[in-house]
Amino acid sequence: MADGRPSGALLLDKPTGLTSARALSKVKRLLPKGTRIGHTGTLDPLASGLLVLLIGRATRLARYVTPLDKSYTTTARVGVVSTTLDAEGELSPVEGPIPDEVAIRAELPNFTGNILQTPPMTSALKVGGKRLYDLHRRGIEVEREARPVEIHTLDLVSTDPAERTATFEVSCSSGTYVRSLISDLFHALGSGAYLTTLRRTRVGDLPVSHAIPHDDLTDDNINNRIIQNDAVLGRLPRVEVPEEARGAVCNGRKFPAFGVEGSYRVVAGGELLAVYRDEGDLARAEVVLCAP
Repeated sequence: MADGRPSGALLLDKPTGLTSARALSKVKRLLPKGTRIGHTGTLDPLASGLLVLLIGRATRLARYVTPLDKSYTTTARVGVVSTTLDAEGELSPVEGPIPDEVAIRAELPNFTGNILQTPPMTSALKVGGKRLYDLHRRGIEVEREARPVEIHTLDLVSTDPAERTATFEVSCSSGTYVRSLISDLFHALGSGAYLTTLRRTRVGDLPVSHAIPHDDLTDDNINNRIIQNDAVLGRLPRVEVPEEARGAVCNGRKFPAFGVEGSYRVVAGGELLAVYRDEGDLARAEVVLCAP
């Protein structure tokens, strides 16, 4: 906290019915005036779960956190489709039988691994400079290009034939639309479905169990809930440098290459100072977090 302001990540458990922007606004009001804050992936108002907020100098780490894998728990109502693929849209029943548990499980491998996914019209993706959800609200549908995503695991947790619901656990690459995944799954089964609940349970190695519920966050506890920068980047390799190298790192100086592939953390005395990357014979700073 060289500038007197906090730096690190806040793990927030967002409730349903609240936009990510409003959740972030509350956090900003509880921090010292002028403190920078940013999120690393929004959740729709109907979705709940983990928001990773970066605070102060840690906002520079967004490029490493945003692409991390995500995990979700979701429940779908089967035999009905929605114009938004979730409970906010107009609902229409689908003719035909409801797939049973055996049929659903048999189809899951076809939606696991590397797949192509077309972003829904209700997403925040921009096409021609316009947000898709803005176009959707105006009744405009545009061509969207299918994009590659990776579904690491797609597990059926339970089914409720009486309620015609199915609950899944999903682990996937960043940028995956879970509502599209479940909709496409049931379309392939000759039926349809829309999401009734969606909860993000993990971002990278950060679990929602370590997050503070939005309504529990106060002036008195916010500083104690900010985790260190080093914990945010737990998946990046770690290089420890001696204390006498701290000044050089904080000035973004080049070093002889450390022989590490990709981006890596540079740490001194347990403190994350910067993120570096080897380029040829030299190590160059990508992000510097400490003040010179």
